[in-house]
Amino acid sequence: MKSYSLRPRFARLVRLCQTGLVGLVLPLVIVFGLAVSPAGAVAVFQVPTVAAGDSTWVVDEANIISRINENKISSRMGELAATTGNEVRIVTIHHFDYGETIQTFTDKLFERWYPTPEEQSSQTLLVLDEVTKTVGIRVGDQSAALLDADVATSVAQETVLYPLLEGDKYNQAFLAASDRLGAVLSGKEDPGPPAFDDSFDSESTFASAEATAENRGSTTILLVVLLVLATVIPMATYFWYAGFGN
Repeated sequence: MKSYSLRPRFARLVRLCQTGLVGLVLPLVIVFGLAVSPAGAVAVFQVPTVAAGDSTWVVDEANIISRINENKISSRMGELAATTGNEVRIVTIHHFDYGETIQTFTDKLFERWYPTPEEQSSQTLLVLDEVTKTVGIRVGDQSAALLDADVATSVAQETVLYPLLEGDKYNQAFLAASDRLGAVLSGKEDPGPPAFDDSFDSESTFASAEATAENRGSTTILLVVLLVLATVIPMATYFWYAGFGN
């Protein structure tokens, strides 16, 4: 049986149609989230290593804390370590890697930085994920004698998150957290979480279910139309070209 090849002009046209189709569909796939990889995701091993006893107290990988406030926090945490031996470190990341939660990320980072029970004992690690606005905390055994589970959870879920719910006030959140952790780990009375201001307009921040459904429907229709055009236009171009050639 003979093998037949396309005529050169027709073959070139098919290649152009295929290229045009792929060139149009691929951006659509990316735009509509059908093939998006997690941008900016951070794995635990990508966070710079800080060992017990180091003078690094803030690792701001998400770049959301001002330099002035980072220095304030570092000064407080350095003083806390010098006077009590309890060390607190704050970490921010843009987004944790696929398959993680903020707490699993925090636990893995804690164990990577402080691999032995002796190193872990007097450590407290607070980690915030910028994308999900979630906070993890891990406390060593010695520090937990002062910073119990309820207070630690309150620091993560109230002291840090309340200012973020009121408007992404990252600096305020971490300054408040460093004040509260410093007080508790120094043996002082717990000042408690800040008062939550729920007077902000949540309706302007979150879309309603009806609006979300309507937007999803419009997006689907637009995608179908564009895909149809991506198929029909190259075919019409080919038939016009073939007719013109004849």
